[in-house]
Amino acid sequence: MDVSLIVSNILNPPVLAFFMGMLAVFLKSDLEIPAPIPKLFSLYLLFAIGFKGGVELVKSGISQEVILTMLAAILMACIVPIYTFFILKVKLDSYNAAAIAATYGSISAVTFITASSFLTQLGISFDGYMVAALALMESPAIVVGLILVKLFTADQSDREFNWSEVLQEAFLNSSVFLLVGSLIMGLLTGEHGWTTLKPFTQDMFYGVLTFFLLDMGLLAAKRIKDLQKTGVFLILFAILIPIVNAGVGLIIAKLIGMPQGDALLFSVLCASASYIAVPAAMRLTVPEANPSLYVSTALAVTFPFNIIIGIPFYLYAINIFWS
Repeated sequence: MDVSLIVSNILNPPVLAFFMGMLAVFLKSDLEIPAPIPKLFSLYLLFAIGFKGGVELVKSGISQEVILTMLAAILMACIVPIYTFFILKVKLDSYNAAAIAATYGSISAVTFITASSFLTQLGISFDGYMVAALALMESPAIVVGLILVKLFTADQSDREFNWSEVLQEAFLNSSVFLLVGSLIMGLLTGEHGWTTLKPFTQDMFYGVLTFFLLDMGLLAAKRIKDLQKTGVFLILFAILIPIVNAGVGLIIAKLIGMPQGDALLFSVLCASASYIAVPAAMRLTVPEANPSLYVSTALAVTFPFNIIIGIPFYLYAINIFWS
């Protein structure tokens, strides 16, 4: 593997900010970002990336390539929780296996944004409609995870989900709603809207991403302590399953003819794990599952692995198979 890809990724300011946040915790610095600010930055990043996706979708139109990509996104969001559930069942009960499987079936928007930043730095083009794939992959895993709980838990006959609440949490949670809403705004306003919001959606973007990843570094380092509860099995799972998922994603991307930039973003979506939307839904609907297992594996292991090693590794594999 070309080490320069990893070095190039690490020397990206947002990734360096992530390391700085982790280092602050390890060195017991009192560095802290007030709670409302990271939430605001998260909403900003979702809005900016969604708006850009809508504008790009206007340019590309609804082609066969776009439709195939969207179908592939939904397919992966549905099948990843199923096979990861049966892998996890080897060591875990059905509640925890389903919660973690749903976490890994969904996506991390910040990992996607970091990957798009990496591609921009390398001068590799990608299509803005990949944001639509991001939005589509957020929710199905939650529903699949809850179906798995229904099917494989001992008290399934007594267990009743409030499906209206479940579906609202899955499809109308803040991240999905803002992504889809800003995507539609981009579609309706097109190039005029993109020019009008340039100082907000373009000039500020990488500065906000850098500061947000600083906060993510602080959070990830604090979550490392929870890994003692997960055991070696889950730590290995959190490193190896993203590689497996990315591999499946790359095979699909190759089969439907995605260009290299889109293939990387798709593989990153397949490889990432949700540490915001799915944990919120699982706490609401599967209280028997231990949050420290599905949050710490996604945030303290898979997220750092993907943004430091995974993204350049997936691009390296793409360079081999697409050449």
